[in-house]
Amino acid sequence: MAAETTLIILKPDAVQRGLMGRIITRFEDKGLQVCGAKMMQIPLTLAEQHYADHKGKPFYDGLVGFMTSSPVLVLAIRGIGAISICRSMMGATFGSKADAGTIRGDFGVSNSFNLIHGSDSPEAAAKETGLFFGEGEILDWNRANEVWVYDCSGDEPE
Repeated sequence: MAAETTLIILKPDAVQRGLMGRIITRFEDKGLQVCGAKMMQIPLTLAEQHYADHKGKPFYDGLVGFMTSSPVLVLAIRGIGAISICRSMMGATFGSKADAGTIRGDFGVSNSFNLIHGSDSPEAAAKETGLFFGEGEILDWNRANEVWVYDCSGDEPE
């Protein structure tokens, strides 16, 4: 199984609450690789493009307003099964319903402010990383500990 790259956004509430380091540490502790990072204020047009699938839904305007209200930290995270692993680590959408041990379960209680966005499929990851990262902003680099993260004794790492 090949490594995949997913988009993670630490939303305005995570940034404002000073949770960036603690959340990144969880991904790195799991064995995932940060291969791109950028702190930014999302422009309105980018937020509208990113959340275009939700246009017309009752929460759309509030979501776009929230995502453009304060800086975010945008990450490209890489690893074998990174998309599903990150989604599992994030927890249920609403902090009040998220299990303890997940990012939302440990740090969130709000059903509006949910701390983090993660791509939900390889197609979404490709589209979303392309929206938030330009050419050369996601790096390919080898970690010295890679052989200790994945069992590389066979034909494919696992």
